[in-house]
Amino acid sequence: MTDLFSMAGKRVLVTGASSGFGAHFARVLAGAGADLVLAARRVERLEETAEAVRALGREATVVPMDVSDYASVKVAFEAMPPVQVVINNAGINRISTTHEMSEGDWDAVLDTNLKGVWAVAQQAIQRWIAEGQGGNIINIASVLGLRVGQQLGAYTASKAAVVQMTKSIALDYARYGIRCNAICPGYFETEINRDWLHSPAGEKQIKRIPFRRVGDMPEMSGPLLLLASDASSYMSGAAVPVDGAHLCSTL
Repeated sequence: MTDLFSMAGKRVLVTGASSGFGAHFARVLAGAGADLVLAARRVERLEETAEAVRALGREATVVPMDVSDYASVKVAFEAMPPVQVVINNAGINRISTTHEMSEGDWDAVLDTNLKGVWAVAQQAIQRWIAEGQGGNIINIASVLGLRVGQQLGAYTASKAAVVQMTKSIALDYARYGIRCNAICPGYFETEINRDWLHSPAGEKQIKRIPFRRVGDMPEMSGPLLLLASDASSYMSGAAVPVDGAHLCSTL
């Protein structure tokens, strides 16, 4: 059954691969036989991920990319080797109420989380169509794209839009053999949210998760390999929650 989730013969682009989910995804995909293209703004951190991929016997190409900058995305695609799978993982957050949020913070979140997903997907799709081959896009959305949380207006709006964009891409490009699905993670501890999760507010939030804990990073590996591999060849337009049943919690 392990062959069902094999990534052998595939090269995968992972954005936001310098830390968190992105760095974990790169290691998991390399372990399943994929070669990697690793993209992020922090190139020095990308090299750490690249070394881990190469230690697993796979190729790793490092490209600088700021997904919020359309020109940067285009330049990165021109520099990288062809990819068969794209993991749209790069994302940021700004915590604020609507009336207090600055225009700069709003633009930063939407440009990274939404425009960035569109720009990367567009560049990949253009190349796949030109080459007459199919492809596979996995967008990392969030349970906050399906429900809402306090003081997260820009983030929830961006992630809800990513879910809808995923479905739109799936519909528009099925005839080209291009698939697009989304993973909607719940709360996982990363360097970005670690301090908050261990605060009184974070501990209160964890108690609302039916599993009564945050996710462990390896618990993202199965859903990732399902969608990235040919095991999901008849799946497109899905938004898969990985959240300890958080979406099922009572109102």
